[in-house]
Amino acid sequence: MSALKFDEGRLMKVLVAPIVSEKATAVAESHNQVLFKVLQDATKPEIKAAVELLFKVEVDKVSVVNTKGKTKRFGKGVGRRDNVRKAYVCLKAGQELNFSGEAA
Repeated sequence: MSALKFDEGRLMKVLVAPIVSEKATAVAESHNQVLFKVLQDATKPEIKAAVELLFKVEVDKVSVVNTKGKTKRFGKGVGRRDNVRKAYVCLKAGQELNFSGEAA
């Protein structure tokens, strides 16, 4: 398994949160992909290893998108949203990811 090359403590922190939105659901149904919010400095091999370790599924490939945070006004002051790094994780055929509980 590819997870042996990486520090397990680091892999537990790489995936910040699953992204649940209309677009994420559409991508999941059409391309068998899952979206995750990941750490800014996470690499594709790290993301792949983390998903395989945590969810016990086989990952085909990983695509990454960096989104710059928007500048927003908060009352009189101006603030900035955080930059976000999203990972599109493509699962191998027949693989399915289950967020609701433990893997079978």
